[in-house]
Amino acid sequence: MRAVWCGFVLGVIGLQQQAALPSMMGWCVLALAWLLGVAVAVKAWTIVRRRARVSVDARRWAHAGWGALIFAAACSGFGYAAWRAELRLAVALPAAWESRDIEVSGYVVGLPSRDKIASRFLFEVESASAPIVRFPKTIQLVWVARDTPPPVLEPGSRWRLPVRLKRSHSTANFGVRDGEATLLARNVRATGYVSVPEHALLLAGNASGIGVTINRWRAAIRARIDVVLADAPHRGIVIALAIGAQDAVSTADWASMRNTGTNHLIAISGLHIGLVAGFAAWFAGSLWRRSAFVGRYWPLRVPAQKIAALGGALFAVFHAALAGFNVPAQRALWMLAIAALAFVGGRRLASSVVFAWALGLVLLTDPWAVLSPGFWLSFCAVAAILFAVSGPRRRVRLPHDPDAAPVHPLRRAWQRCSNAFARYVHDSTHIQLAVTIALAPLTLYWFSQIPLIGPVANAFAIPWMSLLVTPVVLAGAVLPMPLDAWAFQVADGLLRIQSVVLHWLATPTWAVWHLPRPGPWALVCATAGVAWCLAPRGWPLRWAGPIAWLPLLLPPPSGPPHGAFRLTALDIGQGNSVLVETAHHALLFDAGPGPESTHAGERVVVPFLQAQGVTALDALMVSHEDSDHAGGAPAVLDGVEVRQLLASLPQRHALWAQARKVGAERVQCAAGQRWQWDGVDFTILWPDERRLRANPNDQCCVLRIRTAGRTGHAGHGYAANPTPALTALLAADIEAPIERTLLARDPDALRAQVLLVPHHGSRTSSTEPFLDTIDPLIAIFQVGYRNRFRHPHPGVFARYEARHIELTRSDTDGAVRIEASGTTLSLERYRDTHRRYWMDR
Repeated sequence: MRAVWCGFVLGVIGLQQQAALPSMMGWCVLALAWLLGVAVAVKAWTIVRRRARVSVDARRWAHAGWGALIFAAACSGFGYAAWRAELRLAVALPAAWESRDIEVSGYVVGLPSRDKIASRFLFEVESASAPIVRFPKTIQLVWVARDTPPPVLEPGSRWRLPVRLKRSHSTANFGVRDGEATLLARNVRATGYVSVPEHALLLAGNASGIGVTINRWRAAIRARIDVVLADAPHRGIVIALAIGAQDAVSTADWASMRNTGTNHLIAISGLHIGLVAGFAAWFAGSLWRRSAFVGRYWPLRVPAQKIAALGGALFAVFHAALAGFNVPAQRALWMLAIAALAFVGGRRLASSVVFAWALGLVLLTDPWAVLSPGFWLSFCAVAAILFAVSGPRRRVRLPHDPDAAPVHPLRRAWQRCSNAFARYVHDSTHIQLAVTIALAPLTLYWFSQIPLIGPVANAFAIPWMSLLVTPVVLAGAVLPMPLDAWAFQVADGLLRIQSVVLHWLATPTWAVWHLPRPGPWALVCATAGVAWCLAPRGWPLRWAGPIAWLPLLLPPPSGPPHGAFRLTALDIGQGNSVLVETAHHALLFDAGPGPESTHAGERVVVPFLQAQGVTALDALMVSHEDSDHAGGAPAVLDGVEVRQLLASLPQRHALWAQARKVGAERVQCAAGQRWQWDGVDFTILWPDERRLRANPNDQCCVLRIRTAGRTGHAGHGYAANPTPALTALLAADIEAPIERTLLARDPDALRAQVLLVPHHGSRTSSTEPFLDTIDPLIAIFQVGYRNRFRHPHPGVFARYEARHIELTRSDTDGAVRIEASGTTLSLERYRDTHRRYWMDR
C-alpha cells in the first residue's frame, strides 16, 4: 500500500507541472499505460508465486512487479488529478461578463477579514442575475469602504449584492508563488468587488450546516480576542493559534519569526493538534477509568486505552476544523485518525504506513495541496523525524556490582529523573537537528533564505509556544467571560517575552543566510544529501551527505556580460516595477503599489529580488509619488539592502526619512544626471529640477539605458543593426506635454529599441510624434488585469500595433525579461515559458 500511495502522489505532482490538461489522445495513452502497468504487475506476481521466492529470478520479477505497480498508481494519480481539474475548470465566468454589473444572492463562507479600508470574504452564490449556465459557485469579493465603513460580515449571513466580477487571475512572476493556483485550490473561479454598497441587502435567515456553524464559532472567538487585546502588538498571533486565521499577524511578527525559522509555530499544525489530542485522550481515558464512581464499570467492556484513542482523534477533528483544515492540520488529523482506528481495531501499523495513508488521503481530497509550501514543509518534517529515529537505538547497560553499597531511594529517584531529562534533551536535539537539516532546502526554495539561528530559536520557541502559549490560548477559547480575557492577556504577555528573545536572536547579520532560489537539479541533489545525512546509525559515509548540498550554495545566476543589460518588467498589477541588471549592478525602477492596493512590494517585488539572488540594490529609483509606483518602496527598503534612493518626491515624503534610517544615500532625480555601470550608460532625461509642477506625472523620472556603441537606430526585428547601441527608455507616467518637451529638447536622445510605455498606455500619452521618434522594437505595457482605469486605451494600443511593434502586456504575458547583449535583443514571456494548465482558464 505504501508503494501504491507513493505512485499516486508522484502522478498528482506530475499533473500540476503540466502546461495543458490531457487531450482525448492523451487520455487514451494514459489508459493504455495504466493497463500495461497493471498487466506487468499481475504477470510478475503470478511468476513470483509459481517460483521459489528466494530465487534470483523471482526477486527480479518481484522488483519488476513493484515498479509496474508504482507506475500504474502514478498513472492513476495523474488521471485523477486531471479529472478533478477538468471538473473545476469547467466552471468559469465567461469573458463577456467580466466587469459587468451582476446581482448575486448567497451567503458568506469562511472567515471574512476586515480592516479600515475594506472587508474581504468568500461568497457562496445561490442565484445570479446573469444568464450563465455554470455560474461560479464560490467567488472572492472585496467590500471597499466609502462614506461609511463596510459592515461586519458574519459567516453564514445571506446577502443580495450588486457586484462586478472578473475571471480568476493573478500576477505571474519568475520565482514567485502563483496566485492563480491558490485560487484554483480554493475553488474560487471569479473575483470582484461590491460595486454599489448602498444597494446591498441583508436577507432574512442564515445559512446552515456544520461548516457554517464552525465558522461562526471561529468568528466569535476572533471577535472576543479583538475586544480583549484590541491594539496589543501580538493579537494576530493569538488569533492564529486559536482559530488558524493568519491575516491579523503583524509584519513585525512575521519578519521576526521568519528570520528565526519559527514561523511554523504560528500555524495550527501537527504539533498543536497532537498536543490537544494528547490532552483530550488523557482526559477521556481518565473519565472512563473512573466510571465506577457513578456505578458503571465501563472499562470491563471497552478498555480505557481505546476510548482515549478515540477521544483524542475526535477532539483533533474539532481542533482541525477550528484551524480551517489547512494542509498541516489535515496531515496531523489523518495520521491521528488512522493510528487511532488501527489501535481500536487491534492492529499495529508501522509509522511509514500511517504516513503514506495520510499523504495519499490529503492529495485525494485536495490534489492542489502540492502547490503550497505548507504541504512540503509539514510532510517533509514528519518524514525526516521518522527516518532519523528509524535506526537501532543505542542502549547502555551499567554493570551490576553486588558488593556495592545500597543507593538511597532519593538519590535513585534523582538519578532516574536526571537520566530521563538527559534522554529528553538528547532526543529533542536529535529531532530538531534532523528537521532543520531536512527543511533547509525547502526553506531556501520557498523563502530564498536559511535562518542559521533556527535550531537555537526553535529550541526556545517550541517548548515556550507548545507548553505555555498554546495551552493558555486554547483555554481562553473555551473559558467563559471574564476568565477568557485573563487567558488571552497572559498569552499576549508570554508572546511579548518570546518576541524580545527572538528579536535578540535575529539581530546578528549572520543569523539569516540569503541565497537565490535553487533549481530542480540542485533540489534533487540536496534531497539525496539530506537522506544520506539522516540515515540510521551504521549507514556508510554519513559525514559525506552535506557534500550534496554544494549546488545550493552556488552563486546567483550570472548577470549579463559586460556592456549588456537585462531588464525584467514585473507583473505587479496596475503599476510599474522594472529591475535593470548589468554585469555587477542592479537598479529597481519603481516598486509597484503598496498596502493601499495589492501589497505588491512585499508580495511580489521583494520575493522576486530574493529569489533572483539580488540581496542589494545599487539604486532604487522612484519615478514619482503616485501609489502604484511608490507604494511598494517601503517594503523594498525593509526587505533588501538599498544603497541609493534616487527619486522625484517632495521633501516631505516619508520615503526620504526611511531611506535615511536604513543608511541609503538620498538623491533627488533631475535631468542631466549620468553614470555608467559595467559599460552601460544610464541617463536621466526628466524632470527639469528648475520646474516644480502640481501634477506628479509631470515630475516623473525618465531613465534611458544604453549599451556601448555608436548612436543610431536599427530597423524592426529582433536582430539590431551591428553599428548602433541598444537602448531602453523607461518613461514612467509622463503625458503628452512632457513628451513634446522632450521631443523639442533632443529627439535623438529618445530613440530606443525597448520602451516602457508611458502612463500604462493611457490616452493622454504615447502621442504619434513621440512613438515615431522613438520607433521601438519592443513595447512593455505594465497594466493590471481588467483594471478600473481601462489601461491601455484601445486607441493608444492600436497606435503601437499599427507600427508592428512587438507588444508585451503584464496582464496577459505576466512578467517579461529582455536582455540586450551585443547586437541582439532577446525576449521571454513568463506565461509562455512557465505555463501551467490553469492559466487563462
